[in-house]
Amino acid sequence: MMKPKKSLGQNFLRDKKVLEKIIASAELSSDDLVIEIGPGEGVLTEKLAEKVSKVLAVEIDQNLIPVLQKKFDKNKNVEIIHEDILKINLSEIFKKLKTTNYKLIANIPYYITSKIIRLFLELENPPIEMILMTQKEVAERIVEKPGKMSLLSVSVQYYAQPKILFAVSRNSFFPVPEVDSAVIKIGDIQKKKESQEEIKKFFRIVKAGFSAKRKTLINNLSNSLHLEKNIVEEKLKLAGLKSTVRAQELSIENWKKLAAIL
Repeated sequence: MMKPKKSLGQNFLRDKKVLEKIIASAELSSDDLVIEIGPGEGVLTEKLAEKVSKVLAVEIDQNLIPVLQKKFDKNKNVEIIHEDILKINLSEIFKKLKTTNYKLIANIPYYITSKIIRLFLELENPPIEMILMTQKEVAERIVEKPGKMSLLSVSVQYYAQPKILFAVSRNSFFPVPEVDSAVIKIGDIQKKKESQEEIKKFFRIVKAGFSAKRKTLINNLSNSLHLEKNIVEEKLKLAGLKSTVRAQELSIENWKKLAAIL
């Protein structure tokens, strides 16, 4: 049995019922290609391999590579890649596979959850959908509605529709983490219609809006974008927003309108 590494945020899933629920919610077919991040001991990899045409399992921990290679030695449809998912050249992989249709399914290291989600949503070829195990609190933040939005929920909902599928007890893992988890589905992922420049501008406005938690949107935009308050107030009015509004109250459409006006 491998000893999980704390430095890599490793908590190995040991609950077979949870595994079955993940597989069922992914609605896999025999011609699916799946990218799995952090396969760990390969328990999810094994279940995926039974259902799909190919599993690309990307593992950063070099100690796990020989274990995984030995385990999947006879599986022609499992490829183990020793790489950091945040540094891997994904476009090269897609070129090699001659496809851009894939699903992302993973029990991801919680400390890089938002980086991984943003990475795949911003790709030229994003996945058809993502089924991810994340920290429960993070999953709840991702699916928030206007009134409780955050930079994270705007970042995900700008590109896709997230929903929580089910909660997972901390006791389903070894070692037992300090938090409960949840499996989320990020679907209806839009391929980028806007230019890189427009996307950059949109997120510059959003980041400015969320720059100070307790302040109103007018104050945050005025301070971060170095604009007079009366100019910002005018722009908010044009976007149909009150001068007292706070960043967490805005919908994605509100942000889009405001970014266009600013």
